[in-house]
Parts: sequence; structure tokens; C-alpha cells
Amino acid sequence: MNGVYGRYLEVDLSSGTIHDREIPERWYELHLGGRGIAARLLLELVPPGTDPLGPENALVFATGPFQGTGLAGAGRHAVMAVSPKTRSIADSYVGGFVGHELGRSGYDGIIIRGRAAKPAYLVIRDGKAELRDAGDLWGRVTGEVDAVLQERHPGVRVAAIGPAGEALVQMACIVHDRNRAAGRPGLGAVMGAKRLKAIAVKGHMEKPLAEPREFARARAAFAKSLLEDPGTVRLGEYGTARGLTWLAEMGILPTKNFQDGVFDDAAAIGGERMAETILVDRDTCAGCPIRCKRVVKTEFVGRTVDPQYGGPEYETLAALGSLCLCSDLSAIALANQLCNAYGLDTISAGVAVATLMEASEKGLVRERVRWGDARAVVQWVERIARREGLGDAIASGLEGWAREVGADFVMTVKGVEVPMHEPRGKVGLGLSYAITPRGANHMEGMHDTMLEGDAPTPELGVTEGMDRFALSGKARLAVLYENLRSFVNSLVMCAFTTREVGPRYNFPELRALLAHATGLEIGPEEMVKIGERNYALMRLYSGLVGHRQDGDRLPSRFHEPLPRGASAGRPIDPEAFQAEVAEYYRLRGWDEHGPTDERLCALGLSDLPRRDQR
Repeated sequence: MNGVYGRYLEVDLSSGTIHDREIPERWYELHLGGRGIAARLLLELVPPGTDPLGPENALVFATGPFQGTGLAGAGRHAVMAVSPKTRSIADSYVGGFVGHELGRSGYDGIIIRGRAAKPAYLVIRDGKAELRDAGDLWGRVTGEVDAVLQERHPGVRVAAIGPAGEALVQMACIVHDRNRAAGRPGLGAVMGAKRLKAIAVKGHMEKPLAEPREFARARAAFAKSLLEDPGTVRLGEYGTARGLTWLAEMGILPTKNFQDGVFDDAAAIGGERMAETILVDRDTCAGCPIRCKRVVKTEFVGRTVDPQYGGPEYETLAALGSLCLCSDLSAIALANQLCNAYGLDTISAGVAVATLMEASEKGLVRERVRWGDARAVVQWVERIARREGLGDAIASGLEGWAREVGADFVMTVKGVEVPMHEPRGKVGLGLSYAITPRGANHMEGMHDTMLEGDAPTPELGVTEGMDRFALSGKARLAVLYENLRSFVNSLVMCAFTTREVGPRYNFPELRALLAHATGLEIGPEEMVKIGERNYALMRLYSGLVGHRQDGDRLPSRFHEPLPRGASAGRPIDPEAFQAEVAEYYRLRGWDEHGPTDERLCALGLSDLPRRDQR
């Protein structure tokens, strides 16, 4: 298949050896790339029950057929490993420029195995890969590491962990280009456990395409279509933060640890306010004309917020802002910078601080951490990253710490902190939160608000809109849109350049681009099947480590009504919710363990572990 190199770089840190690993061509036909190939590799290399922070875990950086081509939205790649939060394989998607360089490196991805005897970093440049001593980089923040490696190896792009990853903080992430994070599953801790400080990549190859001229024309048309979309233009102007005030008006802006859906000071921390005050520039990812990345400069309590660390996006503004009742935009910007510098997931950090604030209010901890205290938000981000005092216990796992102190209001699913989208006003998204093997995840589920218009996705049989509060019937839609997003994650395309609904639905264009790049022509049915196949790999592994259907539940707070706003008085009925979970399993062809042998065979995965091996 064109559009790929057919090999991964495999690095064994324990022995210090580096070699090529050929990938079966059939895998590319079945899975395309990205999350599909990475999941297949982990199923083969990492036995269920492996310690996520042990040397037997593998860390995989994966691209798809579009990386390295300059296509708008393809400046991304996947990172995957067995997560210390879920004990199952989990993936994260990150933008910037590392994915583009990896897509021009001659490799479709990197497999990191073992554990280095001393801190090391990997450099891939001019077709050569080697491990270097990182002793002088250990302990340093990500911006410093990026600067040092760019000086040593001109032209490289850098993915690095900060002190949080070195300290094995469960919410540690891998920071790319100083301000893009592969966050959520704790992959920074996996990288830290391997004593791998950074990966530096500089590509040198033109990717082999099936029809390069046709691809170039389609690529230009794709970029043009994005810039003709008013919604995309607004995304560039205000970033994802533009949705903060809108969600507050809908009564679904996570506030006070999900006790409320309305933040009275939402306008003070929204994208419009940021543009008027602290925004100094807009950044972008490789090949993308949208430029939605925020770049800010400000000061809080005498500390400067450096533009090199970017600026807060929606999830960060809500997690470190409304969720903690913090209305100080500069404080949130500084906390965001500290997360990027230390290598800490901003969603997880915000949920942790909000949980601590509620625990303090209820007298479950000695520390006095008041709601809305901007200084406390900044201080506790640092304490968790540095494992200082109570921050040490939280760093070892928020869900476990909350259980120890009796904080039964901790907002996690399968150990993963709930992101900043309120399921009491997006009930179908709540299904994805509960069921996904990744733990609570907002980037692959269906957002019910996108279905409130007319004829959302006619090509896939969705011809009528649906109320965002409705639960019955949402299982079918959740399955469909999860499969569609899984297809996108196998291409490793940006969610903001793909349109699942409405008149600008652009998956026919994506399939045409795929054909020009790879020679593989697929229709809507096969597109959805590829997504389902790759999603099934994730659920298969989670079943092998013991996950069962009865664990697919939401935090109890979501079964209570919101007190005010446009979504007030609509709790999620627990019995009706579990009935819809059961319907979801039926539609997917799963039993309580996950995909049945029959469903695996139907997906072309008959060579994967059988039921008697589980």
C-alpha cells in the first residue's frame, strides 16, 4: 500500500539496540495506521496484566497515511501504551510538528521497549536513529529540553517529558513542541518509567503516494474548503475557548466540580476575553491554515507567562477555571504554562484541584483550599507535579487517593478524570464516557449538540436530528459516531478539520484523499468498518485485563439534577442509562467481556485471542 513505509523503528532501551520492524501489509489494509496499527502492536507485544510502569510495557508513536504530506489537519500523530490509570491500552492524539517530521522519517512509527539504565533520549535524523545520554536534561522542564535539543540537532522537532513524567505522576503527559500534550492516559509516566527523556525527529523523505498530482490538487481543495467555513474561521480567531460562554448559556459548563453547569464569571475567562487581553499570537500545526492554537503573554503574582508555552484552550480554561470557580484568566494561563513545563495533563490537574477543594470544604483533608482561590490553583498544580506533601498522594492516582479520604464525589471513569463536557446535557456522550475502554474521553464519543440540526449525516443513515437530553436511541448513534471518529484516529486527522454532520460533511473528500495517497478506495460502509475494527482492538484488550460491562458506569453525581440554567432538573436516570448501555453492547455484537469471537471474525480479526484464551 502506498502512503506508508511499511516499517516501524523499534528501540530496546534495556539493551540499547535499534532495528527496523516490518509491518505486515495486511495490517495496513485492515487498520490503515494510527491507532489501529499501534493497538495491533501492543496486543502482540504487551501481555495483559503487564505493569504499565514496568519495562515490559511498550510505548508506541504512530502515524497514518497522511502524516508528512502537508495535508491540513494531518499535523498529528498517536501515542499509545498500557495506561497506569486503566491498566489497559489507551491512546492519545497530539498536534504540532513532530507527527509531520515522523511522517517524513522513513518510518510509520516508533516502538519503545525496555528501560534505560540511565536517562536517554532518541534522535532520528538523516535516516539514522541513535540513543544519546540525557543526564544533563533529566530534571529540566520541557521548554528547556526543546531548546537544548534544537541547538544540538538543528531542525528537529521534540517530544519530551518534564519532571512530572520523571516522577511517575499518573497524570503526566508527553509534551510536543513545548505546548502540545499527549495527555489523559498518563503516558508521560510510562515514558518516565523507561527513563526516556525525549524524542527528537527531523524528516528527510518524500512520502510515496499512489497519485501525487491528484493528491496535491485534492489537498489544496481541502484546505480551501476549511477556510470557506465560517465556523472554522471563528475557531481560528478565538480557538476552542470560543465555546466556553456558549456552554455556560446552555447550562453545561462544568462548574464547581460538576455541581453546577453555569459559571457566573464565564465571560471573564472565555475566548473573546482572552483575545481582548492576553492573546499575543496564533500558532498552528504542520500544514494547517486555521491557526487555532492560542499564544498568550501575561503575569500573575509576579510570575511571567511565557509565549513559548502557548496558551490555554477550552478544556484547560474550564478545568482550571470554572471547575474550580477560578475567574482569573492570568492565573489559569500560568497554571497552563506550569502543566506544559512540568508535563502534566491540564484536564486531570483541574479535576484533581477541584476534588481537593471540595474535600477541603467537607473537612476530609487538613489543608484549607478554598473555591475560586487563583493562587491555590497555581500552587496545587506545582505540588502535584513535584509530588510535594498531599500532592504526592494525588500524583499516585486521583481515584485511589479520593477513595482513601472518603471523597465519593471524585469525577473519574475507570481511573480517568472526566473531561469538560457535561453529560446531563449531552446524554449520548455520557454513554461513551461510561463504556469506552480508555476511561472518560470526549474526543471519540458523540456530542449530542451536534445532532440537534436537520439531517446530520445522511450518507450514514442519520437523517433526523435528536434532542440532546434524550437517552433512548442514543446507543445506535454513539456506536456510529465512535466508529467514524475511530476511522479519523486511524488516519490521525484533527477533529477540527473533519465534519461528521451537516452540509459541510467532508468524509467523501477524506476518502478521495486516502485513495490518492494509498491507492485504497473505500466506501462509507468500509470506512465505518475500519473504525469499528480498530475500536474493537481497544475493547478486546480491556476485556483481557478483566474489564466487564457492569463496570461501565458514570459517577453518581451525574444521576443528580443540575441546580440551574438551561439544563437544570434533568438527571440521568440510572436504570434507563444501564438499559441503553446494554443496547450498545447488543448493537456492537459484544458480550460482557467485549467483542465475541463471532464479531472478531466478522471484522477480519479471527487471528486475535479467542474466548478460551480470555
